[in-house]
Amino acid sequence: MHPKEYKKEKNGTGHMTKLQLENSEIIVGVDFTHNKRVNEILNDENCESFLLYPGADSFNLSVREKSETHTFLGTKPYLFILDGTWPCARKMLKLSKNLQQLQRVSFDNTITSKFLIKQQPEALCLSTIESVFTVLNLLNASGFEQCNTKDFLVPFEKMISSQIDYMLDPNNQENDSTIKRELLPKTNYKKSPLKSVVFEVGD
Repeated sequence: MHPKEYKKEKNGTGHMTKLQLENSEIIVGVDFTHNKRVNEILNDENCESFLLYPGADSFNLSVREKSETHTFLGTKPYLFILDGTWPCARKMLKLSKNLQQLQRVSFDNTITSKFLIKQQPEALCLSTIESVFTVLNLLNASGFEQCNTKDFLVPFEKMISSQIDYMLDPNNQENDSTIKRELLPKTNYKKSPLKSVVFEVGD
């Protein structure tokens, strides 16, 4: 997790993800090349480590057969996820020579991000909690995982709903009473269809 993201203790999707996942941990930093804990995991001869990140030669969980997934991941896999804004995540990967060497895991994005108040670089990009939700469902489908993801996104969805309600609340002291707030169309991603987000509109 990028240090800037770590400061978002109440609304960071990485923190939300950690709270719902057993056998998970947060390691904070930017360059993990010499990070003691990361290298401890990578040097464990009893497990395999992978990086969840798009790439041309990545192992795509969406298109692989069940048997392929089991063989590829092995019996004790570690899946590293870079948590931060996309520019921050790219910088983390660029600096971390040990993570660069990991086999990448990816998926075909079939869901639209619910992060209504935040624009993503492109349609493939999801928040950390949405990415983990997608991966868990794919691993469940392959029989590799057996976890219930029914309510996995509920904290995230409630956070987004609460933020939008706050921004639209005319009684919010931070809002200028002369400005009308409403939901207007804006692009989901920088190159994609429209969705609704909050704008400020003058009377």
